[in-house]
Amino acid sequence: MPRMKLLQIALFVFGVVFCLVYPIAIVWPSGWAWHEGPPTASYYFMMIVGIYATLGIFLIRASRDPVAHRSLIDFTIWSSVVHALIMAVQSYGPGEHMGHLLGDVPALLLVAAVLGGLTYSGGPTDDR
Repeated sequence: MPRMKLLQIALFVFGVVFCLVYPIAIVWPSGWAWHEGPPTASYYFMMIVGIYATLGIFLIRASRDPVAHRSLIDFTIWSSVVHALIMAVQSYGPGEHMGHLLGDVPALLLVAAVLGGLTYSGGPTDDR
């Protein structure tokens, strides 16, 4: 399968997953929610849900033409790396946050690795 088609699929799948952060946190709170209680108990978490759902919608849109949305893909790669590194450090702080080292931290690194690999490996990005 051509790399461009794989990138389109990855953008679509990650976009859908980003839109599902809220239900994922309900199913697996120790790996995704940084607070006690339901997801709506934290203003911070609800803002993260809003930001990631918005990014998810734009990733789904970008899956139609990744070349035209290179800056969004780059933002997704690098913001995922930065977010994962910050969460990894914070998971060692006070409280029971070690579940994040098995949940959202590797998930964000996976997003960055897959999108980065498909975007930057091989020849030009536009190999349709």
